[in-house]
Amino acid sequence: MLHAASLQSLPGIRHAFFTRQGGVSGGVYESLNGGVGSRDAAAHVAENRARMAKALGVEPDSFLSAYQIHSPDVATVDRAFAPDARPRADALVTRVPGIAVGVSTADCGPILFADADARVVGAAHAGWRGALTGVIEATIAAMEKLGADRNNIVAATGPMIRQANYEVGPEFVERFTVHNTANGRFFAPSAKNGHAMFDLAGYIRSRLDSTGIARVEDIGRCTYADDVTFYSYRRSVHRNESDYGRHINAIALVD
Repeated sequence: MLHAASLQSLPGIRHAFFTRQGGVSGGVYESLNGGVGSRDAAAHVAENRARMAKALGVEPDSFLSAYQIHSPDVATVDRAFAPDARPRADALVTRVPGIAVGVSTADCGPILFADADARVVGAAHAGWRGALTGVIEATIAAMEKLGADRNNIVAATGPMIRQANYEVGPEFVERFTVHNTANGRFFAPSAKNGHAMFDLAGYIRSRLDSTGIARVEDIGRCTYADDVTFYSYRRSVHRNESDYGRHINAIALVD
């Protein structure tokens, strides 16, 4: 697992950006696949998630993630829920100790949030669509409803696909620049005519900065470029693989 120094320094908070290493899955899912929605054996996914829960000091039934739909929607968690009752959302927030809230990723940007003073944490899945439509701002607003103060919130972004490996077409660029002409700064020329390289991490950082959060950390790792450490949806497509594993990125309040 990987950690952000800014979150690791907070009292009463445990977090991890889990990698693909340390689990029981095989094949394209080797080895710590936490994707409930993948076609991996359910028993393997359950064991992998139990190992992640143990690493954060919570019970397996309290290691929670949503049914992600690439939206700005946030669910507030006040109790554990069964895998088949996962809320349809792309961020979870809680103030309940002993519950880990997490998001699954395989190129999109995971963001973990914590206000150690108010004892409120959150996790957001920021793919390009969710980031563009406001999942970051919605997560912070949901945390504030639980008593957090954005002046005290620490945010950390984890492994995601980086600009050198994120080629997009002209319609993608247009979608962003129509929304805000200043978004053009997140695109660099591509070797392929009419295409561009998108800086997802930079875009996420700009949205975080615009919220007024003072402490933001990016651990700076690329999922696509490192197949030993990370899963990558885009890499799996380029390799014509049948499916891909999912990382879990989670945070919890502990006593």
